[in-house]
Amino acid sequence: MPHAESVPDRSKAQTAPILQVNGIEVIYNHVILVLKGVSLQVPEGGIVALLGGNGAGKTTTLRAISNLLKAERGEVTKGTIELRGERIENRSPADLVARGVVQVMEGRHCFAHLTIEENLLTGSYTRRDKAEIAANLEKVYTYFPRLKTRRNSQAAYTSGGEQQMCAIGRALMTNPSLVLLDEPSMGLAPQIVDEVFHIVKDLNAREKVTFLLAEQNTNMALKYADYGYIMESGRIVMDGQAQELAGNADVKEFYLGMGGDGRKSFRDVKSYKRRKRWLA
Repeated sequence: MPHAESVPDRSKAQTAPILQVNGIEVIYNHVILVLKGVSLQVPEGGIVALLGGNGAGKTTTLRAISNLLKAERGEVTKGTIELRGERIENRSPADLVARGVVQVMEGRHCFAHLTIEENLLTGSYTRRDKAEIAANLEKVYTYFPRLKTRRNSQAAYTSGGEQQMCAIGRALMTNPSLVLLDEPSMGLAPQIVDEVFHIVKDLNAREKVTFLLAEQNTNMALKYADYGYIMESGRIVMDGQAQELAGNADVKEFYLGMGGDGRKSFRDVKSYKRRKRWLA
């Protein structure tokens, strides 16, 4: 009896997805096809990792969800994006923030001339209740005590780790239900990366904030995520429970730096194994 090709387990969680991306294609400058039929879903209250190397399409996927592509002359040309069952491809970024979807951009993007606290308060511009804003600020300081210590310091004179915490804290000031977190480990020392991911896990567990995070640090992301998708060249090439991906031999070789025999493409090795099974 031939060995059947395994089918990824797509039961992310028992809860319904807060976000569903269905076969989207993204084109830049009306010519360059970047995403090629990307589908994924994020369960309410989960942490989902979008993994892959530089240029795989992770950032473009997040920008498609938060509708920030137009600034880069990009657009979703096929497929749908749904938030709690409602299509959102044509919603403005401001409308999505009001609906609880906020993106933390790659590279942190703090306002250098503002203090840490002023940066945080820019995240509350959609809020009108002063008591709510004050409560949210204290909540941010509870999760990021380092920011409270540096609250009056200009962002330009704080460390990369403090700026990343500030960027996440600013997102929390919007009372989000879904945070799109782009490359949170970029440029940070290992101990700071671990601290940031631990806080993300804490926010997920205590505040029920859902996270979709794009990350090249596969080992760290799979340590804290519930589910993962691996991207290569604008496509999803594999998905599964985080623990299963972390233990997968191909994932270890291509993304965790273990083993290796000169193969360069994750899709190539999967194709090779499919042919090998068929020939057997």
